[in-house]
Amino acid sequence: MTQETDLDTVVRQRIKGLRQARGWSLDALAARCHLSPSSLSRIETGGRRIALDQLTVIARALGTTLDALVESADDDDVVIKPHRDESRGVTTWVLGGERSPHGMTVAKIRITEPVEAGPLRQGVHPGRDWFTVLSGTARLHLGDRVVLVETGQAAEFSTMVPHAFGAHGGPVEVLVILDHDGERAHLHASTVDLTGP
Repeated sequence: MTQETDLDTVVRQRIKGLRQARGWSLDALAARCHLSPSSLSRIETGGRRIALDQLTVIARALGTTLDALVESADDDDVVIKPHRDESRGVTTWVLGGERSPHGMTVAKIRITEPVEAGPLRQGVHPGRDWFTVLSGTARLHLGDRVVLVETGQAAEFSTMVPHAFGAHGGPVEVLVILDHDGERAHLHASTVDLTGP
């Protein structure tokens, strides 16, 4: 099978899968696309070529984009490679290659170097940050306050308060959800900046 044929098959499967996920019959989607149910059926099963103008209308009716329907299905969109900063003991996995439609970024962060008890360089940015501790204990600095967040606990705070976090008493793994400003402040290039912008 050629790469073009493989992609054609994937696009047809995506159309059918999205239609079924919405609980729509062929008739329901065909009406939204201004196609006959038999034409749509042949598109889904490979009995008819998909014209670009039809694909655009079908994507819109399914609530997706043309890009999403035809994006490559190679392993690069499955395997999330870690970004390591050995000097700071930080490994980051950014989950989802593209920012979600809601402007949020999700990342898993493993920190092996402990945070010193002394003052950290704390930063501020608009918005809110949220994280949950998967393992270990995180030391969260919020201005003059120090909050220990343990395995299974979560923290949410205004990022207009000077803040930084790191490991306490051993390695820590956290799952963070950052808005656009938080992503820009904390996820720089291939590393994570836990000590503020």
